[in-house]
Amino acid sequence: MVNEKTYIMLKPDAVKRRLIGEIVSRIEKKGYQITQAKLMTLDKKVIAEHYAHLLHKPFYPNLEAYMTSGPVFGMVVEGENVIAGMRQLMGPTNVYEALPGTIRGDYANNTTENIIHGSDCKEAATIEIKRFFG
Repeated sequence: MVNEKTYIMLKPDAVKRRLIGEIVSRIEKKGYQITQAKLMTLDKKVIAEHYAHLLHKPFYPNLEAYMTSGPVFGMVVEGENVIAGMRQLMGPTNVYEALPGTIRGDYANNTTENIIHGSDCKEAATIEIKRFFG
């Protein structure tokens, strides 16, 4: 049994559409535990740090505008193999490839507004938890 922690963020579209409860319920029904959670408004500096690997992409200004358009809901989620499990529950980043039954497949409207973020590995989870929860 490998107990892990990961960082999960419900993006502005999830908050605006009042999907927090629905998505949290799906995470908990999967058997994972939310050990920390908070509503946050992100500034451009934090967004640039979080998406540093995308700063040079032509779509970054739209991403930044989207991520500053409203609050996000950040969570530390724990459980057995939670990083891989949450990635599967979320579905692919490209919402057009996300199958029904995944969070993105059921709720995301486009690739920019794709509802949810989750750490992709242990190292990223550690960095992101520290970034958003200190």
